[in-house]
Amino acid sequence: MIAPVTIESLDQEGRGVAHAEGKAIFITGALPGEVVTYSPYRKKSNFELAQVEKILKPGSLRVTPRCRYFGVCGGCSLQHMDTRAQVAAKQRILEGDFKHIGKVEPELILPAVYGAAWGYRYRARLSVRYVAKKGGVLVGFHEKRSSFVADMQSCEIMPPRISALIMPLRELIGSLSIRDRVPQIEISLGEDVDVLVLRIMDPLSAQDETLLRAFSTQHSIQFFLQPKGPETAYPFCPIEAAELNYTLPEFDIVMPFHPTEFTQVNPAMNRILVRRALSLLDPQPRERIADFFCGLGNFTLPIARSGAQVVGYEGSAAMVRRATENAQRNRLSVNTDFIETNLFEANEAWLQRQGHFDKMLIDPPRDGALAAVNSLTEGQAAPKRIVYISCNPATLARDAAVLVHAKGYRLKAAGVVNMFPHTTHVESIALFEQL
Repeated sequence: MIAPVTIESLDQEGRGVAHAEGKAIFITGALPGEVVTYSPYRKKSNFELAQVEKILKPGSLRVTPRCRYFGVCGGCSLQHMDTRAQVAAKQRILEGDFKHIGKVEPELILPAVYGAAWGYRYRARLSVRYVAKKGGVLVGFHEKRSSFVADMQSCEIMPPRISALIMPLRELIGSLSIRDRVPQIEISLGEDVDVLVLRIMDPLSAQDETLLRAFSTQHSIQFFLQPKGPETAYPFCPIEAAELNYTLPEFDIVMPFHPTEFTQVNPAMNRILVRRALSLLDPQPRERIADFFCGLGNFTLPIARSGAQVVGYEGSAAMVRRATENAQRNRLSVNTDFIETNLFEANEAWLQRQGHFDKMLIDPPRDGALAAVNSLTEGQAAPKRIVYISCNPATLARDAAVLVHAKGYRLKAAGVVNMFPHTTHVESIALFEQL
């Protein structure tokens, strides 16, 4: 019989950490301060992965999960933890990675940025699977640690109007002639239109098309069809609809986007993130500023609104075209240039050819921006201020080590932005200044 353990801390995957018989035990569903029993599902010589079995002594951080599918659905992992405690845990992860990976410490810890904890997710990719023994089609996220689709009828982190579509979508897909050839539905919500992108492996029949049109009219959504890769997605019904966009009202910016293009899943928090980034960067008229990994211009255009001259760099030709169009749409073409380049292959000679930048913003994917920060020179030629937006605290800490220990910067400030409540995803922002 396995003896109870006391949970000491939380790891980066949201699991409770305990020790027993010389091993670290990582227990899904357990929280710091709790006494629990557990059931291992993976054993190694120096650690075990386990699921909580029984909570003998609940901790002060525990709350009742709002979603009835929590624990089965893999979309959330922290609904059993108080929301503010979740953010505090993410802040500790960020600080720990700075200390242990980067060997750096922020001079100032920025106040954590909070937002709505429910109904925040405006982007999602739902899996679809026809399962006869489940009575038809399932639509939802994968089950935890499984490729199976969770049997869910609602989702608390999506807006209620979209959560309410899960069961109608199950019925709709189940009625199609290609019900077993629709593997996913991508949800992309804008200010004035809700778009559902159906990935279809075979053509629709005439009856299928009739059913989709009726569903679109009844539920006031627009269907796109995607026969192959994301670039093949096209509007099906209605063909003409309101423009898909999000807005940054503080900067008088409207940002159109294609439903399969990357945008932040949480538009309310994105507005706050942009505001904080611009406050830290403090762009001034006539400054020349670089925006690395600029995407469709989420930070580029607000920077340009200040009167600065901004050059956005992005590896995707499609996103460069979109960013250029968005600059035109917002009358910011004079202040912006967009360049397609692979920033993972950046080097010092390439960066010198780009000319001098007074400041820089970096917003990389999870792999970070190691090549880009290694390309910086020391001294007056380097940007005097860098704002770094990160979706992976480990790679941020690694890159911070380069900036601080090799490139002559100070880590002035850093903090977390709770872009993804109830998940272990850590979004953060850091400010670096020349010594």
